[in-house]
Amino acid sequence: MTIFFCGDAHGDFQHIVIAVKRHRPAGIVLLGDLQARRPLEIELADILHQTEVWFIHGNHDTDSDQDYDNLFGSSLADRNLHGRVVDVAGVKIAGLGGVFRGQIWMPPAQANYSSADEFIRRSGKGNRWRGGLVRKHHSSIFPEDFLQLRGQRADVLVTHEAPSFHAHGFGVIDDLACDLGAGKSFHGHHHERFDYRNQSQARGVDSFGVGFREIMDLQGRVLVNGAFDDSIS
Repeated sequence: MTIFFCGDAHGDFQHIVIAVKRHRPAGIVLLGDLQARRPLEIELADILHQTEVWFIHGNHDTDSDQDYDNLFGSSLADRNLHGRVVDVAGVKIAGLGGVFRGQIWMPPAQANYSSADEFIRRSGKGNRWRGGLVRKHHSSIFPEDFLQLRGQRADVLVTHEAPSFHAHGFGVIDDLACDLGAGKSFHGHHHERFDYRNQSQARGVDSFGVGFREIMDLQGRVLVNGAFDDSIS
């Protein structure tokens, strides 16, 4: 049995439901920008008894109160992999959701704020949402998010942002995968399929970008029309 890595869904989960019913993976990991139109447990109700569901959040998951509430307020909110390592069907998966934003941290530059708490303290009461962190920055990456993963070990790293092998990627993502000892990494965000293995294997990682509403398995094979496409294997 395998694990499926699902690219940015942007409100459409039917292809994921169909793929799970057809192939019965041990688990699925949604790679951010879910933008569920209803609470996530409702969107995925038909498959919750068939597979483990995990996710990381993306930048668009804080675009509106509805986007935020249907994910972070859903009964599946505890399935967010962000900042932790979880055993999914015997595979240790580490997660880093969200994106880098210049107001907070844009590597390789120094961070302006080390943590969400520091941002709240320094930004003033007029810059609050629901009494706390501004909604948008619930999907911003802070250095503390990296610290939560430091010293842990994982087989796979999933991120919304891309590693440095992408034209708009970040070297700190590569470094994180290496620090974790992850042999594979998967990301969403850019809506295109990428196979970085010619570059990433020099660092001991098989890295992949998963396209818009695309599903990829643990070996980097793409699920298309109910069959695995081995063209990038």
